[in-house]
Parts: sequence; structure tokens; C-alpha cells
Amino acid sequence: MMLLDSLRQQVCSLHAELPRYNLVTWTSGNISGRDPETGFVVIKPSGVAYAELTPDKMVVLDLDGKVVEGTLKPSSDTTTHLYIYNKRMDVNGIVHTHSPFATAFAVVGRTIPPVLTAICDEFGGEIPLGGLAPIGDESIGEEVVRLIGKSSAILIQNHGVFTIGKDPKAAVKAAVMVEDAARTVFYAVQLGELIPIPPDMVVRLHKRYTEQYGQ
Repeated sequence: MMLLDSLRQQVCSLHAELPRYNLVTWTSGNISGRDPETGFVVIKPSGVAYAELTPDKMVVLDLDGKVVEGTLKPSSDTTTHLYIYNKRMDVNGIVHTHSPFATAFAVVGRTIPPVLTAICDEFGGEIPLGGLAPIGDESIGEEVVRLIGKSSAILIQNHGVFTIGKDPKAAVKAAVMVEDAARTVFYAVQLGELIPIPPDMVVRLHKRYTEQYGQ
């Protein structure tokens, strides 16, 4: 039996949601999940097509980056994921995408303001922007931790999107929501000036959504 079989299966199956919602192209993007009991992290292997992913191809690492189980090389964004996990003990799921509308905001160095009730609900305020940082070391992770605050998503300038959650599914949901919000705001900008939502209403909407919405 594979180590962390259930988490492997969850992380593997969630990867199918990224192309389904047009958040990735080819082999770009990745999802990871941390097991709260062992602290081990399950992450997508580097450069493997989404249709070819299976639970046994997922890579299991410890928080220092040592491969615990798996024969394939882990994602090129592994260092970023591990940095976030080491600094944010409340996070057990991370997603990285280059989803086009959200990344367009990152390319022009703009945050996504809380001008939709859905943005207030999910993110509790604007979706922040981190600076340009090299891929492969801890620089992107540092930007995420430094600036994401209470949001579940952040844009990284000229690069893409990182989302976090209490588990991998929550992080995937945030990735879907940030792209949906970015698309609507992009279209709205073409029509005219954005109408802001008052800060006190932003707080109220987020509180209602996080404390009352759903079952």
C-alpha cells in the first residue's frame, strides 16, 4: 500500500479540475496537499501531462524537501510550496496556476479589487499582488507569505496565481474563484469605471459567507 494513499488520490483527482476550469495549459500548474499528522506533502510530478497523472505518480516529500516516496521528480514549484507550508501551519493545500485573466492582472502589476460580492465572500478583500521573483528557490514563497495576508489567493507579478486553503480542495476552489472574479473584473473595466464596495460591507459579506453560508 502506498504512503498517504487517500491524500495521493485526492491530490491526483483534483488536478483534473484545473484544465476543466481552463486554469492551466499543457503541463503547467500544480497542486499539493499536506498531511496534518505526518507533515508529509504530496505534490504533482514535474512535466507530467494531466491526463497521465495517477495516484502512484504523486511524489511524497518531507518539509525539508527530501523525497519520502515516489520515483518521479517533484514539481519545479516544490520549494515554493514547502516554504509556504513551513511558514503557515494553517495551510494544508496549495495550488499554482497561470490562469489567463488573473495572470493578466499580474502582468500589468495590478491587484484585483473587491468590487464583486463574490470577491468579498471568498477572499475578504482585494486579491493582493506579489513582486516578480525567480522560480526554483524560496523567493516566490517569501512573496506569498509576506503579502497574502488573510486572502486565500495572491497574484505573482509576471508569473501567475498561488492559492492556499485548509486542504487541497479549498485551495482548488480558491483558484477557480480567483479566475472567475478576474474575468468579470476584466470585462467590467472595458465598460467603465469600477464601483467600489464600501470596506464595512466587504467585512460583513466575508463574515456572513465564512460563518453562515452552506451546510
